[in-house]
Amino acid sequence: MMSAPQVRHVHVLGAGRMGQGIALAFAFAGLRVTLIDFKERDAAARAAFATAALGEIDRQLQALVDFGRIDAGQAADTLARIEVLDRRGAEAVLTSCEVVFEAVPEVMEAKQEAFAWLCARIGSAATIASTTSTFLVTDLQRAVTHPRRFINAHWLNPAHLMPLVEISRSEMTDDEVVARLKDLLRRAGKAPVECSPSAGYIVPRIQALVMNEAARMVEEGVASAQDIDTAVRTGFGLRFSVLGLLEFIDWGGCDILYYASRYLANAIGPRFEPAGIVTRNMEQGLDGIRNGNGFYDYADIEVPAYVKRRLGEFGRLLDHLGLAPRYNSAIDAKEGPRSDDAATLHGRALG
Repeated sequence: MMSAPQVRHVHVLGAGRMGQGIALAFAFAGLRVTLIDFKERDAAARAAFATAALGEIDRQLQALVDFGRIDAGQAADTLARIEVLDRRGAEAVLTSCEVVFEAVPEVMEAKQEAFAWLCARIGSAATIASTTSTFLVTDLQRAVTHPRRFINAHWLNPAHLMPLVEISRSEMTDDEVVARLKDLLRRAGKAPVECSPSAGYIVPRIQALVMNEAARMVEEGVASAQDIDTAVRTGFGLRFSVLGLLEFIDWGGCDILYYASRYLANAIGPRFEPAGIVTRNMEQGLDGIRNGNGFYDYADIEVPAYVKRRLGEFGRLLDHLGLAPRYNSAIDAKEGPRSDDAATLHGRALG
């Protein structure tokens, strides 16, 4: 059986901020994009919105030009690949649609209306990928015809810059749909990951806990907002951009997390109790790289080389951000980055 040809034209239903970001991501990668304004407007409002949407996309492109990432010609070529259409104008082009990303507001009624309209105009083999951050694939799937072609694809803002896209499928979703969507995303420079239908996906679930805990520390007077954010940018965030959370547990050893969690649970509250799998790993001696097994299996990994590679990645990140320790810095006349200068560090991290 011959594999299907690669997707060359992407459709995005919903032309708000997320829809614009997705359109820009694919156009930047060299694909044609039809961005569909799903909101009903009169003729003058439709034209004004299309101009404004393309203007906002162009503004993002000009920022990339200013940063030296692309030149003016590349920005113009990217913008030319995007066409903004209203509902009526999109009907003709949707008949040949291969994949459409739904990005209408996070209201169930709005999703249902969009899917009903879309399913009446696309072929049965066209993939529908909802960018929802709220609803499960198993809930939304009921609103589409041919549910085997339906999947959730949760992008992070800003969509044209953030590599991650969280894919969530149901038992009904066709394997080929998942494979083709992952291929399309990788071709656009994205890093797709797959998770089961579960509230919060991966990143929103983790970051909700972390952000609430940071807010509690301000509330409790533990530290200022500025110092907490500096700690995150120059400590917490840096480590986990190189080592994943579970990989980091394996590096330090499950016992460290287990005992630290029990201490914090006793001192602060039960929300810090160790996860069941952490307790089981502790009991079974699955301690990470120290004994060759933890959340990952290190039996076939040359651990010293792996550790050296990760440390090299971390060092290059610190160099890039201007945060690497400098030899003789204590006697050098130049000042290093001040830990209390949140604005300076924030600018370096984003620059």
